[in-house]
Amino acid sequence: MAEAIAQVVGFLLVCMAAGAVASSFPPRAREWYAALKKPPWTPPDRAFGPVWAILYLVMGFSAWLVWRHAGWEGAPAALLLFFVQLVFNVLWAALFFGMRSPAAALVEISVLWVMIAATAAAFWPVSPAAALMLVPYLAWISFLAALTLSVWRMNRAAPTTPR
Repeated sequence: MAEAIAQVVGFLLVCMAAGAVASSFPPRAREWYAALKKPPWTPPDRAFGPVWAILYLVMGFSAWLVWRHAGWEGAPAALLLFFVQLVFNVLWAALFFGMRSPAAALVEISVLWVMIAATAAAFWPVSPAAALMLVPYLAWISFLAALTLSVWRMNRAAPTTPR
């Protein structure tokens, strides 16, 4: 029992650490984001933290279920996909906020979406519950992809046309 608790806590900590890294940008990044034009359906800034916290917890529990059912030996590809998509999760924030590049973040979030879908598909044979737990995360990333696209479109420099 104690071993299972330690394992689930480990998966949760890894996911929460990814969230901490993704949100650790200098205050100037927040000022930059605040100055961007955004669509009217953009959630308030205060909504992002709680949504991400819940998603990271569910993601960690999902990966732990796969680990519990099959371990690394029984589901190496599924667990590797999970950790790779987690890196892509952090990379999106680095590109969008760190590099201030909605365009690069838009390309990257497309890859992230595919990685999450592949992870859910790989989780399914091991634990359908674990796969289904990734659906809200995939939905949120879909929403963020649309938001990233809108922010990029609204803030890109207008092309200059010769007169």
